[in-house]
Amino acid sequence: MGQPRVGIYPGTFDPITNGHVDIIGRATRLVDRLVIAVAANPGKGPMFTLQERVEMLLEQVSLMRNGDGSHIEVRPFDKLLMHFVQDLGATIILRGLRAVSDFEYEFQMAGMNTRLDPKVETIF
Repeated sequence: MGQPRVGIYPGTFDPITNGHVDIIGRATRLVDRLVIAVAANPGKGPMFTLQERVEMLLEQVSLMRNGDGSHIEVRPFDKLLMHFVQDLGATIILRGLRAVSDFEYEFQMAGMNTRLDPKVETIF
């Protein structure tokens, strides 16, 4: 058996939505360990504090655990995403798209992340 697949699902989660919950559920089927990375991102002027957003996600994740073998963690972060990904030994970044207009930005970010670390894949 190879290395466990570690995936990162980053976002501000301000607040967590049904769309986020859907992606988390789907992600647990793709990775052995899922880290929900809650971005501090004070520049966006979040409605909830970082700690409140982490607590909301922890509560939601506790409702989702269903014995499927996936391991879900919730962690705050305030550094470059790729540094966070590398620190955790992750090889997958999961991103949700709300609309077609999100794709262009996310595609550019995925390209830049690939240049920073070609071993890390972005899944939309």
